[in-house]
Amino acid sequence: MNFCVVGAGAWGTAIAVHLAKNGFSTTLVPRRYEHALELSTARENNDYLPGISFPDDLQVGCSLKPALMECDYVFFACPSHSLRQTCKDGALWNNSSWQLKGAIALCKGLEPGSNLFAHEVMSEEMGPEIATGYLTGPSHAHDVAVGKPGAMSLGLNLEQKTLNDLRDAISSSTLRVYSTNDLIGVALGSCLKNVYAIATGISDGLGFGDNARAALLTRSMNEMVSLGCRLGGRQETFFGLSGFGDLIGTCMGEWSRNRNFGLKVASGESPLTAKADQITVVEGYGATKCFQEKCEEIEIEMPILNEIFQILYLGKQPAQALEDLMGRTLKEER
Repeated sequence: MNFCVVGAGAWGTAIAVHLAKNGFSTTLVPRRYEHALELSTARENNDYLPGISFPDDLQVGCSLKPALMECDYVFFACPSHSLRQTCKDGALWNNSSWQLKGAIALCKGLEPGSNLFAHEVMSEEMGPEIATGYLTGPSHAHDVAVGKPGAMSLGLNLEQKTLNDLRDAISSSTLRVYSTNDLIGVALGSCLKNVYAIATGISDGLGFGDNARAALLTRSMNEMVSLGCRLGGRQETFFGLSGFGDLIGTCMGEWSRNRNFGLKVASGESPLTAKADQITVVEGYGATKCFQEKCEEIEIEMPILNEIFQILYLGKQPAQALEDLMGRTLKEER
């Protein structure tokens, strides 16, 4: 198989390194021409994944179309808000001379404005001939790049044997990949957990302790399952790697940019200032607004999500948000 990874942040670079180590022809295409030249010269990504040398066979592309013409699967590692334009940049997706079979989102968020999931955006721009889906789960870019053990979920609307072949190609002795056809489940789990990672960072930053964190994660999981099933996902998906696994990894990881963003908000920084301070995109910030709008549209109650929305967009103080959550009417656990 030939692979193309579009976007050379930490996660895109890590996946490209991993695929090349697996022995597959892989091209990493940064979004900026200047960055491509830097990567080609240094043979590592000093800006986003320093210290990880590129395998000799990993190619760096300066232009998207030539890389796409020869690849079987393309991975999009761009921010969710720029996914549609990145797809447009490829163009001619149904060109009969290409061998492209599928597009896989590595980004974790909804498209602002439309509130569409990544697989829906890719399908709109690329057409029904191209399978779309996700590679997601608890994954720290550096750990994947250096080969520390981990596991992820691969969800695409492919025929089962083809999906299994792709799953086997991505897997290695250090990365175990599970396949699924529940696109809504893996899509929602992969981006909603970023909202709860912000909540965890705020809780930790305010010094609420382990009991509060455990309660927050448990009730966050409940919200995730409720919304996911309402939107058509399967309940069991949310107890897998792209749901529970990713929630724990992102909310507990010291490396989590969403959790670190929450820590800054808890310290008194305004959300906009804290977001601007991050070198990488805080997907949970935009996802909070998108999911809030989705929940209002379908009239589903999501108390934690709603409080985070009020903190990030309406100026509510984190301590007041906690007081309001704790003061909700007591009820039976479900």
